Amino acid sequence: MVGELRYREFRVPLGPGLHAYPEELVRQRVGHDGHPEYQIRWLILRRGDDGEGGSNHVDCKAEHILLWMSNDEIYANCHKMLGEDGQVIGPSQETAGEAGALDKSVLGEMETDVKSLIQRALRQLEECVGTIPPAPLLHTVHVLSAYASIEPLTGVFKDPRVLDLLMHMLSSPDYQIRWSAGRMIQALASHDAGTRTQILFSLSQQEAIEKHLDFDSRCALLALFAQATLSEHPMSFEGIQLPQVPGRLLFSLVKRYLHVTFLLDQLNDTAAEAGAPNSTPEELSGERGRLELEFSMAMGTLISELVQAMRWDQTWSRQGPSGQPSGSIFQPQPVDEGPGLPPAQALPSRRRSRRFRPRSEFASGNTYALYVRDALQPGMRVRMLDDYEEISAGDEGEFRQSNNGVPPVQVLWESTGRTYWVHWHMLEILGFEEDIENMVEAADEYQGAAVSAAVGTALPSWRWKPMTELYAVPYVLPEDEDTEESEHLTQAEWWELLFFIKKLDGPDHQEVLQILQENLDGEVLDDEVLAELAVPTELAQDLLLALPQRLDDSALRDLLNCRVYRKYGPEALAGQPAHPSLLEAQAQPQESADAARVEAKEAPTQGSNTPLQRLAEGFGPAGKIFLDLEGAFRSEGPRQGEAKPLLLQLQRQPQPFLVLMRSLDTPAANKPLHLAVLRILMQLVDFPEALLLPWHEAMDACMACLQSPNTDREVLQELILFLHRLASVSRDYAVVLNQLGARDAISKALEKHLGKLELAQELRDMVFKCEKHAHLYRKLTTNILGGCIQMVLGQIEDHRRTHRPINIPFFDVFLRYLCQGSSMEVKEDKCWEKMEVSSNPHRASKLTDRNPKTYWESNGSAGSHRITLHMQQGTLIRQLALLVASEDLSYMPARVVVFGGDSATSLNTELNSVNVMPSASRVVLLENLSCVWPVIQIRIKRCQQGGIDTRIRGLEVLGPKPTFWPVFREQLCRHTRLFYMVRAQAWSQDIAEDRRGLLHLSSRLNGALRHEQNFASHFLPDEEAAQALGKTCWEALVSPLVQNITCPDEEGVSPLGWLLDQYLECREAAHNPQSRAAAFSSRVRRLTHLLVHVEPCEAPPAVAASPRPKGRNRSHDWSSLATRGLPSSIMRNLTRCWRAVVEQQVHSFLTSRWRDDDFVPRYCEHFSNLQKASSELFGPRAAFLLALQNGCAGALLKLPFLRAAHVSEQFARHIDQRIQGSRIGGARGMEMLAQLQRCLETVLIFSGLEIATTFEHYYQHYMADRLLGVGSSWLEGAVLEQIGPCFPNRLPQEMLRSLSTSEELQRQFHVYQLQRLDQELLKLEDTEKKIQVSRDASASGRGHERGTGEEAELEAGAVEAAAAAGVAGEEEEEDESEDLYYEGAMPEVSVLVLSPRCWPTASICHTLNPRTCLPAYLRGTLNRYSNFYNKRQSYPALERALQRRLQWTWLGRAELQFGDQTLHVSTVQMWLLLHFNELKAVSVESLLAHSGLPPDVLNQAIGPLTSSRGPLDLDETKDTPAGLLKIRDSSEEPRPRRGNVWLIPAQTYLKAEDEEGRNLEKRRNLLNCLIVRILKAHGDEGLHIDQLVCLVLEAWQKGPCPPRGLVSSLGRGSTCGSADVLSCILHLLGKGTVRRQDDRPQMLSYAVPMTVMEPHTESLNPGSLGPNPPLTFHTLQIRSRGVPYASCTSTQSFSTFR
Repeated sequence: MVGELRYREFRVPLGPGLHAYPEELVRQRVGHDGHPEYQIRWLILRRGDDGEGGSNHVDCKAEHILLWMSNDEIYANCHKMLGEDGQVIGPSQETAGEAGALDKSVLGEMETDVKSLIQRALRQLEECVGTIPPAPLLHTVHVLSAYASIEPLTGVFKDPRVLDLLMHMLSSPDYQIRWSAGRMIQALASHDAGTRTQILFSLSQQEAIEKHLDFDSRCALLALFAQATLSEHPMSFEGIQLPQVPGRLLFSLVKRYLHVTFLLDQLNDTAAEAGAPNSTPEELSGERGRLELEFSMAMGTLISELVQAMRWDQTWSRQGPSGQPSGSIFQPQPVDEGPGLPPAQALPSRRRSRRFRPRSEFASGNTYALYVRDALQPGMRVRMLDDYEEISAGDEGEFRQSNNGVPPVQVLWESTGRTYWVHWHMLEILGFEEDIENMVEAADEYQGAAVSAAVGTALPSWRWKPMTELYAVPYVLPEDEDTEESEHLTQAEWWELLFFIKKLDGPDHQEVLQILQENLDGEVLDDEVLAELAVPTELAQDLLLALPQRLDDSALRDLLNCRVYRKYGPEALAGQPAHPSLLEAQAQPQESADAARVEAKEAPTQGSNTPLQRLAEGFGPAGKIFLDLEGAFRSEGPRQGEAKPLLLQLQRQPQPFLVLMRSLDTPAANKPLHLAVLRILMQLVDFPEALLLPWHEAMDACMACLQSPNTDREVLQELILFLHRLASVSRDYAVVLNQLGARDAISKALEKHLGKLELAQELRDMVFKCEKHAHLYRKLTTNILGGCIQMVLGQIEDHRRTHRPINIPFFDVFLRYLCQGSSMEVKEDKCWEKMEVSSNPHRASKLTDRNPKTYWESNGSAGSHRITLHMQQGTLIRQLALLVASEDLSYMPARVVVFGGDSATSLNTELNSVNVMPSASRVVLLENLSCVWPVIQIRIKRCQQGGIDTRIRGLEVLGPKPTFWPVFREQLCRHTRLFYMVRAQAWSQDIAEDRRGLLHLSSRLNGALRHEQNFASHFLPDEEAAQALGKTCWEALVSPLVQNITCPDEEGVSPLGWLLDQYLECREAAHNPQSRAAAFSSRVRRLTHLLVHVEPCEAPPAVAASPRPKGRNRSHDWSSLATRGLPSSIMRNLTRCWRAVVEQQVHSFLTSRWRDDDFVPRYCEHFSNLQKASSELFGPRAAFLLALQNGCAGALLKLPFLRAAHVSEQFARHIDQRIQGSRIGGARGMEMLAQLQRCLETVLIFSGLEIATTFEHYYQHYMADRLLGVGSSWLEGAVLEQIGPCFPNRLPQEMLRSLSTSEELQRQFHVYQLQRLDQELLKLEDTEKKIQVSRDASASGRGHERGTGEEAELEAGAVEAAAAAGVAGEEEEEDESEDLYYEGAMPEVSVLVLSPRCWPTASICHTLNPRTCLPAYLRGTLNRYSNFYNKRQSYPALERALQRRLQWTWLGRAELQFGDQTLHVSTVQMWLLLHFNELKAVSVESLLAHSGLPPDVLNQAIGPLTSSRGPLDLDETKDTPAGLLKIRDSSEEPRPRRGNVWLIPAQTYLKAEDEEGRNLEKRRNLLNCLIVRILKAHGDEGLHIDQLVCLVLEAWQKGPCPPRGLVSSLGRGSTCGSADVLSCILHLLGKGTVRRQDDRPQMLSYAVPMTVMEPHTESLNPGSLGPNPPLTFHTLQIRSRGVPYASCTSTQSFSTFR
């Protein structure tokens, strides 16, 4: 019910600690759409920081906002205001109840009593005229006041006789009667706002009320109005200097204000009666149209008078107009643009190319970066837009090249003379040199366009974008212009023009109406017809030509400032300033005063010209009135006939009068002029018509003359006499003098002249008595201005709700003045009143001299140095900075703390603390404070290098100019936020009830955003005001909507997530443009584009500057880069929703497809489709690409261990197959490389996940087989470079590194062999010299023995043997000289030294004994290599290291020559084939016995040799069940005898369900048990993460838990590293079994009990009924970083806590 509906639990956040609560239902009406609307009073309360904790403490005065709401909005935000039937409880219910509380008979008797009392009071009032009021009259009025306090009797007091009674009482000279009238008015106004407004309005609209009211009566009525409106608009203008408005003008403003509020109430009442049965729609529409026109005209009049009273028009004429917002109000203003300037003109540049678009024309930085990347060509000139490391903004250079690095663009910069890499979005394309020169030649044309833009001709705007532009702002696309509408004025323009027509007097008004009738076919023009006229633009131009000659100066000034004149006026169309004569006249007062100051300094050369004549000449032709006034007042008695026309002329054109008064503010040497002016003013006051002149506007000149210490005594005496006369005639000017501080000035003048100033004391007493009136005038001015602001905000809200145009004249003018100063700043001494320093105050001026070479140096103990600033009243600091110098060394500050307080003794609030880097030069201490601090103190706590005293080079203070903009911005943003948050909640409620409502959300949002964009373009004067409105609207409407539509419901699915799921499902079907899926997908894309198109470039938080590495090799934080500059709440919710959608999609795919043979290609295709969908929905934004990767990672994290191991093995297998398939070459090989690239992009997601450990395990096995089977290639390194982060232990990289080491060892071994050969040859030569002592002629030569058997059919061509390096033991040195001189072609032998630390030698190799398995010519080479390797480790530098020896294995490959064929075989196959050089047949059993190899290994080697391509046949007989191998007869099966034949056994792939995969799961389960047991043993204190890893590894290696037998039973999975331990720790953290301490996250402790049971393996067979393990260990996410742990293993480990 009305006044009782207080529901504080419904709160809407309006800012930090600021909330709105629906307090009561005020009234009801029928909206523009025919549905009911309800006006709700919202209570605005500011709560403390503990507002969430339930505290009800309120630390500020409560304010209210009236908001019209629909049924849906009330249901969503104030549902407790609904009745049991779901309908809103109307305001009429309580009113009817209260009215029924009084009996009708009793109420009739009371009405009769009131009427008789009114008659008696009127009769008694007439009888006591001129005498003291009798007591019966006062008693009668007292009884009437008591009756007036009863609300049901309010209608009786609306009788006209009551108004007559109140008028007589208010105009009575007796104070008690006037006081009694005030009591009655207060009683009548205590009921509701409508009654109060009607009573005050009725009184103020009485004819000739000002003639009946004297100063005291008028002040009494003004006091009543101030008291009545104080609670309605509690708005503070602290720190803003309001002008001095006299009571007469203030009373006129009150009348206008009351008239407007009365009409506004009538409009609301008319809307409330729209549903009444007794009224037809036509009648209501006509009545409402009449009221709307009358309200618009009254509001225009109020704005016009308020602008003049506030003297805004004079300030505006000096400052000039501001630039309209030229870009999207929701897009952030780029940092390189100045405030208030269009983006294209913010940074004027010397050169610009018109072929390329600037950054300001793009909706986002990402879109601009793509444009630059596509358009830039080598050789083009570019300009830097931002500061980046060594390159500054504005530097120019030549583009050289680009690649996929970071940054990607190389430019040769002129400033540095060398190339430097930058980012795409930092560059502006200038083009080739010829393009730039053409642009320079067109500079004059550009300047002409800029001039035309200043007078209203718009340049090509930012919103005109090519149709190919991606993600253009949807709500600002250019709309088709209505040609019919463009030929006629809009209703708002016509009503603004009609306002001036109604201002005209009778004859002039009839002439203008005659012009209208002639052009409108003689139609009869009454008020109803005038309001609905469609006026052509040609007729409007004719009217604008006729109006200026018929308007007075005040109305003409309004006409020149209005929108319709600026658009259609003759001067605007001609491209000239509007009415230069009037503008020059407005500037004349100040110029004439300046001329008077100059004349005072110059000695007059001719005595004939008086000072007044020179002043008249300086003012121009209009200055002749000065001499006419002097002539009229020169005679003994003033000539009335001459003076009155001059006064009427001054009333129409008051500029000469203001010049005359302001001439008093000239140097004291101009005494004759001062005396002449004062004589004229003294006689001018005696005329009643002179009181209508604007004396108050030039009263500051009188005060300047009064306060000047050089003013002559005679001039001072005349001035005091004039002011006394003026204050006696009108006490309003005594109030103005009080507001200007005349009392203190008069007291100082009396002290100076020893009290010998006539009437000075009387004037001072008169000014002092007006103290309370001055306070009333200030309060009333504040209330009127606050009320007008509230009405303007109400009109903006109606404009938002109905989307009907605002037809109020000067509405844009009023907003322009309220926003005035939004782009202005004040610096240094304008912000603070006084500065104090802790020591050396004589050097404090060095802080503000703007000279970086001077400084203030303190003198005191360390930490005691302070700088205290006493701020100007109401100054809000925008930035506070210190200037320092690194050359000061120990004098330079190192730590600075800033405190704030209300006084110098209450500096208790720490505002900021900053650590100063030694390289800093400008240190920002405070930025964008939201609270006013009267006193700011800067404390230097510490200096660099432990210094004691400090040096400060300068102090910079930047603050907003004290204008109305901060107040209006707060109110505008507060109303906008409340309106759109209520609407967002209603829309969210609709979507929650039906998710399909999301499809209409984009059109709804486009409508709201387009409305705000158009409103800002039409009414807001500059960029800052538009940006403030746009940011508030975006945060209030889009942020809550995004939060609600991305919030999951009971089923865990959010509405937007459901919509994106539907989009992904119908994406393929949407390729048909005529299908329903295409329309659906289009709506989804429009919605997502709209939600993410705003990318504010928010500055990062202020942190201490630290040196960072430069160049392209520096590290980057990609996660921060992905979200930098984006709205945190919106983007965070959207990316979280997209991540959940992707996670669900990928999880469903993994669940259904993980067993398929083509799983990896299907997964890569699915991932590619998700990438394309992300680009379609959100554009190329890194945040959503990162969310896509995180979603895929989240799906992988949900997989059980063995299933995740199966997935990782499939990816490792797929990569292995594609790498081997790429060796084929040709088209097939290129296709394999393309498939490999797609797979590698997908595999990158494994980085940081626990699945990376198993992936590395399988990849290591398959890579080892490739390297040993077919050798290394460039592709191996390229693959590792791309997916290197997926290997936490970096084992594949170590394998490639070991191959490089083996090659280096092989080169050293080759040199070693040559050295050994040289030594042997040298020994041989010495032996020959000794033998040649004999002169025997038949010297015998030395040769090698040759075998007499059959020549070998197989020759070893190249052999690559593999040796595993282990810890050396005692071993006898082999005879390396064996076969040193092998006769024949020596085979080339290469040895690969495989380190067991990175090669999986324990699982894929078997020991080889060269003495028994290899021929002598190969065995000798291996022996020599072993001796070489052992001797190489015997250097002194390696004596302390562990000595390693070589263990020969069967790994490796060989090339054998078999006829014309080159056979590529493995080492086992080589050994097997070499048997056939001596034997014709070999049994498999003998080979097994001789080699010691397992049967499966040997059979794997025999298979390719006995295939169709192999040289052997396998015969199985009864004597040889295993088979007999022999060389295949070529005659039986002819085959090609030339070329290479690959017979190396095919790759053998592992299976996750085999023993090895189960061992990996057992190992992880055992590690979980170890971690839990160790943490339990250490209790609540916990362990450091590093210490825990070391203890787990130690327990794993040594026992006693788990037992070594259980560990050994794991077989090949028993190895354990720090990465495995960390993955288990993260898993337990996710389960909640282990917790981290809040203050020290590196400390871990046991959290909840967990049942530790013997680990079980998981069956990959979905049909198995085996028991599930009690603990399901899923894959975990690991952020890896190498950390050296003190463990027995050298495996690189990870840590997520660094």
